[in-house]
Amino acid sequence: MTERFNSRPAVPHDRAALLGHVEVYLDALVAKDPSRLRWADQVVFTEQNVQLAVGDGLWGTISGRRDYNLTFCDPDRGEAGWIGIVEEHGVPGIMALRLRIENGAISEVETILSRRDDPGPFPVIGAVTQPHPIFFEDVPPAQRRPRARMLAIADGYFDTLQLNDGTLFTEFTDDCDRVENGLQTTNNPGAIPGYDIAALGCAEQFRKGQYVYDDRLRDRRFPLVDEEKGLVLAAAFIDHSGRVVDISWTDGTKAKSVFFYPHSFVLLELFKIVDGKIARIEAVFTTVPYNMPSPWPR
Repeated sequence: MTERFNSRPAVPHDRAALLGHVEVYLDALVAKDPSRLRWADQVVFTEQNVQLAVGDGLWGTISGRRDYNLTFCDPDRGEAGWIGIVEEHGVPGIMALRLRIENGAISEVETILSRRDDPGPFPVIGAVTQPHPIFFEDVPPAQRRPRARMLAIADGYFDTLQLNDGTLFTEFTDDCDRVENGLQTTNNPGAIPGYDIAALGCAEQFRKGQYVYDDRLRDRRFPLVDEEKGLVLAAAFIDHSGRVVDISWTDGTKAKSVFFYPHSFVLLELFKIVDGKIARIEAVFTTVPYNMPSPWPR
């Protein structure tokens, strides 16, 4: 197991209690009142990959929260998370949240927001009205995989995406779909004008080699794994140098990169894994300066 798998000592937590921490955090956030929460003596709080003081950033601008609620947790490691929609002064955006709970107190908060000023079509509000039910379903015991194997499957997704040349380093179910910042970007023809790859499924997209312009998938972390639900939450950066513009798919089809300048995406991405295959993906990312370092250790 490599260093990017970021293992921590197991500290068993109650699943309901962890998810309860998420709800209490979100209630305090909407109320703009961090004093409602129990904080550890030392807290690391980041928003858009920048370390802030607790109470700064979104705590000062949030004006509401909508009904989309995708929650998940890691009872073995005391991690919990949420993907949903928040409003800032009435303007909606899509947010991914990760909390680490130690001895009943919050010791880590990681927040990524896709706001309306992001480039491209993102975020898309209302296209997906509720989380896919597969995220909440238990994986049948015979189709579960141990933590180390789940980490390798998720890491294989990033290996497939990095300098994508048509080679798959992980497996997908036939009906796998991916939602990015609220937009389904697989099996969704016409989702993005001029982005024909969106009509294809997860595996087929990668076999075409469309994402050859994703130069690096770096600083990969996998802070949350739930073997019972088959979930892995990953954090990483996608670096785009902007050098690759003209693309030839592996079948000879000509295409264009959607990126023309150096920049990076910082992301939180949730994978559903069933029987050793990725069955569903939901990602939240935002643009940050090219090669921006991470404040989080691997």
